[in-house]
Amino acid sequence: MLRFENIEFLWGLAAIPVFILLFFRISRWKKKAVAALGDKKVVTMMIPRVSFSRPWLKFILFAVAYAFLIIGIADPQIGSKMEEEKRKSADLMILLDVSNSMLSQDMAPNRLENAKRAIAQLIDNLHNDRIGIIVFAGEAYVQLPVTTDYSAAKLFLNTINTGMVPTQGTAIGSAIDLGMKSFDFKDGTGKAMIIITDGENHEDDAVTAAKYAAEKDVMVNVIGMGSESGAPVPLYQDGKQVGFHTDSAGNTVVSKLSETMCKEITAAGNGAYARATNANSGLNIVMDQIAKVQRKTYDSKTFKNFEDRFQIFLGFALILLIVEFFISSRKSLRLSNLKLFEVKNT
Repeated sequence: MLRFENIEFLWGLAAIPVFILLFFRISRWKKKAVAALGDKKVVTMMIPRVSFSRPWLKFILFAVAYAFLIIGIADPQIGSKMEEEKRKSADLMILLDVSNSMLSQDMAPNRLENAKRAIAQLIDNLHNDRIGIIVFAGEAYVQLPVTTDYSAAKLFLNTINTGMVPTQGTAIGSAIDLGMKSFDFKDGTGKAMIIITDGENHEDDAVTAAKYAAEKDVMVNVIGMGSESGAPVPLYQDGKQVGFHTDSAGNTVVSKLSETMCKEITAAGNGAYARATNANSGLNIVMDQIAKVQRKTYDSKTFKNFEDRFQIFLGFALILLIVEFFISSRKSLRLSNLKLFEVKNT
């Protein structure tokens, strides 16, 4: 199997037709210039050192050397064989709170951005496990189905904001229930959830939902975002902060981390609780717990032992450029005077 490590450099080959066109135009201009001087034989005798064939040879060597150089930079690689390897995986579902309270700034720049950074860090550390993302506020929605495409996971993660769920609130229980529906329990892989929230659950019974998940061997973990002292919930218009949310009495709404609720959920879900700070996302504690999840072994066929072949192309390019450099554009007088096939009259 052939592949290129830096395939984008192959666009450089598109310059070869341009080189050919320029060379032809220059050659035609030279021919017209020589023809304008007079009879071709007479002009040739006047400029015996000028060669009309060597520039063609030098250009061909240059063009081939350039092509080899571009291919070498693209780094062609050959997969020597197909190998089967054993991989172990588990299913991990991220439940991310996107309610307005996650915009509180007791964590810089706010709770939601800290949570997204923690999830990106988690994705970077995954290898074979599958990951999915559910966002929730007053309702829950699947943002990314369970997948091993970590690039897609990061792409979807970057689009998450508090405006993507129209109904405000914090329905942790609904998010857990949706996570359970999103898992495929027939494949036999271990499963776990990580809920990232400030814990202010007002919509449903999250503890009962976590207990049901644990009964199905799904571990429920929680990372708490925010502080116990809390912070006001910013109010935005057209992307600019214009103040803070207020209640019906006109008082500024302060959102606090509810550690009690977070700990109750993890106790019911046989998981771990960690509190995130500006210095620590809390992922280490949760991932140590998730490491205990049973992983299913499956076979994976992949091409292994890809070997670089750029040395060959760069070597040929160097040799051709050296040969081209030492070929003179002018004729050799000694070779010109050596007329091996001339018939002398006696």
